[in-house]
Amino acid sequence: MGEEVAAQEFSRADRTRHREKVRACLDVFARMLREARFDTDDPMTGLEIELNLVDEAGDPSLKNAEVLANIADADFQTELGQFNVEINVPPRHLRDGGLTAYEENLRVSLNDAESKAAAVGAHMVMIGVLPTLSEGHMSPSSLSSNPRYQLLSDQILAARGEDIVIDIHGVERLRATADSIVPEAACTSTQVHVQTTPDEFAAYWNASQAIAAMQLAVGANSPYLLGKELWRETRIPLFEQATDTRSEELKAQGVRPRVWFGERWVTSVFDLFEENVRYFPALLPVTEDEDPLAVLEAGGVPELTELRLHNGTVYRWNRPVYDIAGGVPHLRVENRVLAAGPTVVDTMANAAFYFGLVRSLAHAERPLWSQMSFSAAEENFHVAARQGIEAQVYWPGVGQVPAAELVLRRLLPLAHEGLADWGASTEEADRLLGIIEQRCLLGTNGAEWFARRCRRHGGSMDRADALRHTLVDYRELMHSNEPVHAWED
Repeated sequence: MGEEVAAQEFSRADRTRHREKVRACLDVFARMLREARFDTDDPMTGLEIELNLVDEAGDPSLKNAEVLANIADADFQTELGQFNVEINVPPRHLRDGGLTAYEENLRVSLNDAESKAAAVGAHMVMIGVLPTLSEGHMSPSSLSSNPRYQLLSDQILAARGEDIVIDIHGVERLRATADSIVPEAACTSTQVHVQTTPDEFAAYWNASQAIAAMQLAVGANSPYLLGKELWRETRIPLFEQATDTRSEELKAQGVRPRVWFGERWVTSVFDLFEENVRYFPALLPVTEDEDPLAVLEAGGVPELTELRLHNGTVYRWNRPVYDIAGGVPHLRVENRVLAAGPTVVDTMANAAFYFGLVRSLAHAERPLWSQMSFSAAEENFHVAARQGIEAQVYWPGVGQVPAAELVLRRLLPLAHEGLADWGASTEEADRLLGIIEQRCLLGTNGAEWFARRCRRHGGSMDRADALRHTLVDYRELMHSNEPVHAWED
């Protein structure tokens, strides 16, 4: 999300030219699919993690520019808010110890980054919504300096025509307004990538949609926002509302939101790109000089810059990605459902659960999505975001069932099978999926631990101090790398 943009104002002619170029890119993309132009030989996986910055007391630290300058590592990048940074972990295969290598690489990188951040008075925290944020942080002054962020904020507010309203009913209720998209910066996520062939893309995307609720149930880690206890994964409604370009009237008319679960199972990756172009006007209508058709016909690989930029401003929870590596184009599913943390090993357990389960379901003889409606998957998603590990969900052949029971009895065995298909070792799978198993048995994930600890502190102090003290406890335990189910309440 950190790409620089040159243009700061757009004319009607800019928007018309950009729309035409996006459609030209879409046509070229369709031709590339027909002509099998994609890298399909040995699919890889990827991982990106967004983090929050806090000071010694647990309050937000608006120092990402100083922190990144000190880290001086291209794997670390700016994010929307000055209290955010992102790490891009090098992609790899899961065979031959890939999961362990991911974990070791991530731990070394984050430990090094933490020591360098501490030198400027900041500390890194892996949590979905920073619970010590206050309304004073929800202003344009908190945006990172990359001009793209201010431009994106301006475009969303202009499209909406009024301030952004955050209205979330959970354990408590929060209602607030904002005159920028800074509330979106409160949402930090883990993004898990799976490269697929064009032929298998729809199966992987559909499977990712079907299991998104189960990921939320076991991995929820965002129970507080602006002093209120809300959903167990408050990132979900917050992100949906913070980037909503629709007025109340457009919502009533059924206009689709830019943060979107979707509305149907798909049969091709083209379905998703085509929907994005058909339903959503451009937010950043920047047009490059490349003629994608000419590049393709000359034997080259078109960047499809406009299509990719537009795709990046439609915030699907499972996003289709067109990218180029080593001069060869490929396709990925970008799973954006979960928060990071609480620890590196918890994050890797979440990733292993996703990698294994999605592969198992994508290759199943009878597709899961042929047995359940899309609306049931979407309802599961929001129920699990609200209730976390206590959620009751629908599953084909079972009906309504506690999510934890479903994971224990049906989904963990499938995840084990999928990881074996990826080439992960039995030892890796047992260790990481064992963490998911223990969360389900003990009823503890990041959100449950944080809410319980905060209530305990709340017996002797006000909410703001309880949140601050709980976050300091959380950060200290995060460095132990003991999974959250093993933390003492």
